[in-house]
Amino acid sequence: MLTNLVSSSRQAFSDDMKLLFLACLSPKTGNHTTAERIRSHIESAGHTCELRDAAAFQSPAEVAKLISRNPQFEGALAIHLFRAGRLLLDVQVPFGVIFGGTDINEDVKVEQKRVVMEQVLLKARFAVAFTDKLKEEAELFLLSQSSKIYVQPQGIQTEVSEKFCWTEFLRSSGVSSEHGDELRVFLLVCGLRRVKDPLYLVEVFSEWHCENPQIALVIIGPKIDPVFTAEVEAVVKRTPGVFLAQERSQRELHAAMKRCFAVVNSSVSEGMSAAILEAMDLGVPVLARDIAGNAAVVQHGFTGLLYSSPQEFVHQSERLLSDRELRERVVRNGKLYVEERHGLKQERETYQRLVDTLL
Repeated sequence: MLTNLVSSSRQAFSDDMKLLFLACLSPKTGNHTTAERIRSHIESAGHTCELRDAAAFQSPAEVAKLISRNPQFEGALAIHLFRAGRLLLDVQVPFGVIFGGTDINEDVKVEQKRVVMEQVLLKARFAVAFTDKLKEEAELFLLSQSSKIYVQPQGIQTEVSEKFCWTEFLRSSGVSSEHGDELRVFLLVCGLRRVKDPLYLVEVFSEWHCENPQIALVIIGPKIDPVFTAEVEAVVKRTPGVFLAQERSQRELHAAMKRCFAVVNSSVSEGMSAAILEAMDLGVPVLARDIAGNAAVVQHGFTGLLYSSPQEFVHQSERLLSDRELRERVVRNGKLYVEERHGLKQERETYQRLVDTLL
């Protein structure tokens, strides 16, 4: 958790600030949701926090020009050191950064990006990692002072739409209703881009569906990569038992998650999957690909189930279908884990204290 934060002799938040907050704001993505939540934490302390899409800027010079306007921004924040943090390299105000999974899982492998990330980290007043593992990786791959990186897991809050209709959701997704209450829907929640690897399970799941028609895999999420989205649509169209649902609002998505049999993650890399944590909070079992980001929040057989191949996914899913005690255990422990480690109160206090160091 947050440790060694330099205490201020002045009253915290005695001076209100105007902050610029840069993040990748593709609609209905985890990044967008996280950014909005952190922004609300900062504004609840009396500051003004203007959230902007990093994709709207071409260079650090553009951001420096924006910050120099009146009323002048007094500080800045960014989610993702390379995608957004690099845009703060020319600013003359103090700033903090928040690691994204792509930073450590992908961008550090590219020398040019790694050098830029080191420059951002060097200039930043503080950096936040969602997990201890992410902090360790950052310290290993980037030249940094350990004392500058704080660990704060994502805070989770779920809200279910009361107007959501499960039957209509299945119908609009193309799922047959012939099996009624016997139908078991596995919901793969992800933005349609390659790093989320939504096609990873498709072939094996379809084979399993042919043996057991009472199961279905529904992929749901925003269409982020148009080319890849077309590929996913084409594959799903010709694959029995696998369906693609239209993206929904956050409250409708949570309602769908609550009604499904299990929430699935198949990503190649993750920083911290909000969908996994939201499923736990909603009392839904999680089946997650065994990668570092997922293993940091899913304890196999205790708070969820991990798999390392499509075949193992089917095996673990069959365990979940047949073992009621296992299902009840992972649901109970997953809910407790989120309540204990991913509360909004701790997250809010952490960001408010960190922002105060920019004063």
